[in-house]
Amino acid sequence: MVNLTGGYGAALREAISVLQTPHPDRFVVFTEPAYSKAASPDHAKYQADQIEVAHKDGARGLKVLKILGLYLREQNTQGKLVKVDDPRFDLMREAAARRRCRWGSTLRIRLLFSNPSTASTSGGKNCTIIPTGHSTVRIFRPTANCRKRAAASCTHFVCLHCAESEDLADVSECLDSHPNMYVDIAARIGELGRQPRASRKFFDKYQGRIVFGTGATPKATNFPQQVFEESLDEIYYRFLEREDEYFDYSTAKVPPQGQWRIFGLGLSDAVLHKVYWQNAARLLNL
Repeated sequence: MVNLTGGYGAALREAISVLQTPHPDRFVVFTEPAYSKAASPDHAKYQADQIEVAHKDGARGLKVLKILGLYLREQNTQGKLVKVDDPRFDLMREAAARRRCRWGSTLRIRLLFSNPSTASTSGGKNCTIIPTGHSTVRIFRPTANCRKRAAASCTHFVCLHCAESEDLADVSECLDSHPNMYVDIAARIGELGRQPRASRKFFDKYQGRIVFGTGATPKATNFPQQVFEESLDEIYYRFLEREDEYFDYSTAKVPPQGQWRIFGLGLSDAVLHKVYWQNAARLLNL
């Protein structure tokens, strides 16, 4: 199990001491950027130094949360939004890349979607609208230039939520043009499972670059679709391993992402082994 949000500093050391140190064969802990210090003049060097400290503490990768691009502003909470490819994070990405040979320096990043005119949704109720003060940010198609620039300095990066699960053609183009890009399927079988033929082809073609994930959190009662429990695992297994038709993609009474059901992919054993374990093991040097 990978704890992607291990924090930094004292919080990171605690997470490593509780999970990774006593159970190195069961847990991996990632670090995070120190966003609260982003407005400081020396933030670029500070953040790069934190990567080095995190590596020495035992962190195995870097998780870039959606705070960057959706919430973080020039003065933390005031001013313009800071873009994903902001130069002040270049030293951080370079520091992570330097640790690739000893440290699975995987950058897990939430890509931005910015063009409402190209939205591919099943109605307005399913559009993602994230409050940002007095305005909102609608999330749709990735901003290509930001993505490419941020990816250029990474040895490997994993786009969570399958990058853009409702437009697999676009994700395929990204994977073809970025050989260092991977995706995970966390919290997105609701979208993948309602396009089973396209999803099956996607898994077969990119079987070496898809990582298993659920986005689940222990005791996540506020997010019923993400409660870490066996019933959620069973839905994922059913989706990936069988060809069942028209079943619930979540354990929640109210469907969290839309009122539809999904269809199983029935992936081969060879593909399943890669998605469940081999791809992640290679990325993380396990």
